[in-house]
Amino acid sequence: MYELGRSGAQVICATHSPILAATPDADIIEIGEHGFRRTRWEKLELVDHWRRYLDNPSAYLRHLVDGGGDDGGDDG
Repeated sequence: MYELGRSGAQVICATHSPILAATPDADIIEIGEHGFRRTRWEKLELVDHWRRYLDNPSAYLRHLVDGGGDDGGDDG
C-alpha cells in the first residue's frame, strides 16, 4: 500500500488491523458513532482497544474461560 501511495495511486482500505492502519503517510479516516473523522493512528479506537487487550488479555477473555458470565459491559 505504501508503494502504491508513493506512486500517486489512491488506496481505500477498510481494516481492523492496527498494522495496516499504520502505513506511513496514510490519511486516516475513522468511521464510528461520531460519523466520519480524520484522525491519527495513535488516536484510532482500534489501536486503543488493542493496547488495552495486550495490557490485560484476561479482562477480555475471562467470559470465554469462565463460562460466559455477564461482565457488565455492553455487547458492542
